Amino acid sequence: MPTRLKLPFPSGPAHDSNPLAPADTAAGRSLTLVVAIMTFLAALCAGAAALVAQTSAEWRGEAAREATIQLQVAKDRDIDADLQIAAGIAEKTPGVSNARIFSRNESEALLTPWLGEGLDLSDLPTPRVIVLRLNSEGPADLDKLRRDLAAALPDATLDDHHLTIARLGDMARAVVLAAIGVFLLVLIALGVVIASSTRAAVASNHDIVDILHILGANDTLIAGEFRRRFLSFGLRGALIGGGGAIAFFAFAQLLAGQWRATASADQMQAMFGDFGLDPIGYGLILALIGGVALLTAWISQRTVFQYLKDADG
Repeated sequence: MPTRLKLPFPSGPAHDSNPLAPADTAAGRSLTLVVAIMTFLAALCAGAAALVAQTSAEWRGEAAREATIQLQVAKDRDIDADLQIAAGIAEKTPGVSNARIFSRNESEALLTPWLGEGLDLSDLPTPRVIVLRLNSEGPADLDKLRRDLAAALPDATLDDHHLTIARLGDMARAVVLAAIGVFLLVLIALGVVIASSTRAAVASNHDIVDILHILGANDTLIAGEFRRRFLSFGLRGALIGGGGAIAFFAFAQLLAGQWRATASADQMQAMFGDFGLDPIGYGLILALIGGVALLTAWISQRTVFQYLKDADG
């Protein structure tokens, strides 16, 4: 079995102060810091993508379990009577478990996000809304409901939220794809930095590499030394960056809980939920930590092989 490469300098503190790929120099610490920063950014992208996907699934699931009936106010009709008729028709429709009539104040409140607060809407013919709760066991017969409403109340409009669901899905996919794109760019940048650092380390220790060749060390053993050293760089930096990302999401979830009553928090919660990653999200970050460490070691080894090949050529 091949033995581990014995470097041409003593073990212990002297060895640690002058290894083939030094760990306690400014270059080693800088590389660890860069790996930590890149891992942190990549983990943020992965976590944001997981949050958006998770929240989008909740949005679409909630929207798919509801439908709304909208009635226009007309002078020649009793809107309250029409609301009762529409609610009765809806409750008789298979798949509809509940029909709730919104009061006039509740219907006007639905316009607040678009019109702002403090407006007097009493003189406007604000449409009235009935919210339908659909059974989760099976699909509701909304086509029958639409036909029955058209026959009894021509001014009634049924919205099954399919456009909203489609738009939510499109928006979530766009955000996730953007996060994946940034994630890949961060990994590419990290790979370039690792390769450059490795080449610099090999070049600065070129004399030692030549001596090792004279002593009979082949390229595989030399590259293995760099792989082990850079694996420690990558693992240390990835743990710092990944741990920082986990702490960031935990702290953001805590702040979101404290700011829940504010308007800005409501907007952020609508996009990202309560910032709480599910086990899959945290699993992605943990997998990223291990992946960055292995990627650092692999890129370092391949860079050393290529450098030595070019030098021999």
